[in-house]
Amino acid sequence: MDKRWNLDVLYTGFDSPEFTGDCKKLDSKNEEYERFAGDLSKSGDVAETLKKYVALRSEITALTEKLFCFANLSFCADTNNAKANSYIEAATVKQNRTTLTDIKFIKWLSSSGFDPKTLRGTALEDCIFHFEELIAKGRHILDDQTEQIISDLKITGSYAWMNLHNVLVGSLTGEIADSDGKSVTKPISQIRALAYSENAERRKRAYESEMKAYRKVEKSVAACINAIKGESITLAKMRGYTSPLEMVLAKNRMEKSIIDTMFTAIREYLPCFRAYYKKKAEMLGHSGPLPFYDLFAPVAEGVQSNFTYEEAADFIVEKFSTFSRKLGEFARNAFDNSWIDAEIREGKVGGAFCENLFAVSQSRILANFDGSYNDVTTIAHELGHAFHGHCLDGNVILNTEYPSPLAETASIFCETIINKAALKEADKETALAILEADISAAGQVIVDIYSRYLFETALFKARESAPLSAEELCKEMTRAQIASYGDGLDENVLHPYLWLIKPHYYNPDWNFYNFPYAFGLLFAKGLYAKYTETGSSFVEKYEFLLSETGKRSVTDVAKIVDVDLNDINFWKNSLEIIKEDISKFLDL
Repeated sequence: MDKRWNLDVLYTGFDSPEFTGDCKKLDSKNEEYERFAGDLSKSGDVAETLKKYVALRSEITALTEKLFCFANLSFCADTNNAKANSYIEAATVKQNRTTLTDIKFIKWLSSSGFDPKTLRGTALEDCIFHFEELIAKGRHILDDQTEQIISDLKITGSYAWMNLHNVLVGSLTGEIADSDGKSVTKPISQIRALAYSENAERRKRAYESEMKAYRKVEKSVAACINAIKGESITLAKMRGYTSPLEMVLAKNRMEKSIIDTMFTAIREYLPCFRAYYKKKAEMLGHSGPLPFYDLFAPVAEGVQSNFTYEEAADFIVEKFSTFSRKLGEFARNAFDNSWIDAEIREGKVGGAFCENLFAVSQSRILANFDGSYNDVTTIAHELGHAFHGHCLDGNVILNTEYPSPLAETASIFCETIINKAALKEADKETALAILEADISAAGQVIVDIYSRYLFETALFKARESAPLSAEELCKEMTRAQIASYGDGLDENVLHPYLWLIKPHYYNPDWNFYNFPYAFGLLFAKGLYAKYTETGSSFVEKYEFLLSETGKRSVTDVAKIVDVDLNDINFWKNSLEIIKEDISKFLDL
């Protein structure tokens, strides 16, 4: 079984006639799109114009996706590939070329008075939601000159501040003692990784080194976050939104009442997580609450850590097949047809991700497989993303973009299938290790994400009046962590600098990129609870739900499986699953 992916379905190389031909074709299509947008004022039949738009914009989207993904995937597999890196930039330029043309089309559609609902019963019926969304977006678009100025100034504004943050944190180092007790200089990423060390003293020293290192750049990074958030506040007001959060919610196709309901449920279940943290503190020998530097400390052993890649594939396919034969066969096809790059090698990027390639009805998954059970669940997680893409196949490509809150639905669902199946076969030690890893991850997505949401809410409120100093930012982060972790963590040993290290705060396009994680986890857990209640009859509904995520609001997607997202009991049922796991852990 090949542990490297094959990208030939996209292109055989950057010099291939297909790649160079598609580069030229995309330029031609972009020019055609610009002419199309320039002639909109002359168009008579709106429905006929929309047909031309869908055909042309779909072709541009497919070509852009193929070119960019081939370059990006090639680079991720080998970061020494200079040609791939240069084509990423070239593909990005081609992608950005449509921005102002899109704006012209959106403004024309918004001012046309056309009701997309009149497309029912026509060939464009599936695009009704897409057009309704564009019309809603059009209400917040400014005049062409202002949009151009904003686009240009962001390059030297928020994007420049984001890049400065990346440089400051990416080059940050700290001092820490090695195994011989000698002080050595290490990148901050390596020091942070020691939070997972089995050596208690090493974890503590790493935390202390981390806190000390941040003081070297705290003022500069504080300037970055203040500038980025200040720009977001200004743009939200200019576009007619009451706040950056309202702008984010519109982008994510959901109402604030949903996250309010979700966090109300989360607050009710925080004591369960705090009980877990207290037990972990006890297991690690602490007389009081858990210090932050032991939050990720391993406390259990016993999970098989020597899976071969073939064994991992068989394990995943077998467990997926307990949910549905279709899901199992899909995973087998991905393994057998080189969709997954699982090999660890020099020059390859770390971590894991899935890239859905809608233009060719396939996906590609990058992983770094070392034989651990954690890496098995990681591949299962990414296969969930790929299956989501598979269910969207057959849609117009314009209907394949789903909002962030729904992005983790299939991946966490698949991860849950694996963990629940593994627990049924596990002995006590293995079960303890699986539960601890799962609960620890859930704690980050529920408890820590809640603290990050509280922090960013407070940050935006304060930033409307004035910039915050590094000291003030640390106080706000500490206040948010105490509100979320409560007596589960030692309030004297928290992480006041999480605002500095988390990249989500510094991407101007990712404001409040925290609640979608909590939503994704709990929505997937809630769906799994429905599956356990109804059995195989749920499978078809689940697949249909995934297929509709690109052309419905979050609320309407949930209604497919009879879920009311403003019903607190749905969120409680999801949290109850995690509570049961915590209870099992405490018993074990």
